[in-house]
Amino acid sequence: MKDVDLDRLLRAASKEKDETPAEMPFGFDTRVLALSRGNGNGAAFRALLRRVALGAAAVIVLATAGAYFEFNQNDDVIAASGNEFAIADSAIQDEVAP
Repeated sequence: MKDVDLDRLLRAASKEKDETPAEMPFGFDTRVLALSRGNGNGAAFRALLRRVALGAAAVIVLATAGAYFEFNQNDDVIAASGNEFAIADSAIQDEVAP
C-alpha cells in the first residue's frame, strides 16, 4: 500500500468523532432467553443425560425388587426344609422310644 493511501486512511479514521454508545447486538436478549430455557447447544446432552439417569433408576428398582423376591423365596425353602427335618426327627424319636 502506498504511503499516500495510508495517510489518507489514517486521516479519515481520525476525523470520525461520532461514536455510538455500546449496545447489545440485535436479538441478543432473545438468544439469551432461548438458551436459558434449554433450546441451546446443551439441550440435547441434558435430555440424553436425563434419559440415562431414568433408565438407570428403573434398572435399580427392578433389580432391588427381584432380589427382594428371591430372598423371600429362599426363606420359604429353608423354613419348609426345617419343618421336614423336625418331622423326620419326631418320627425317629417315636420309633426309638419304648
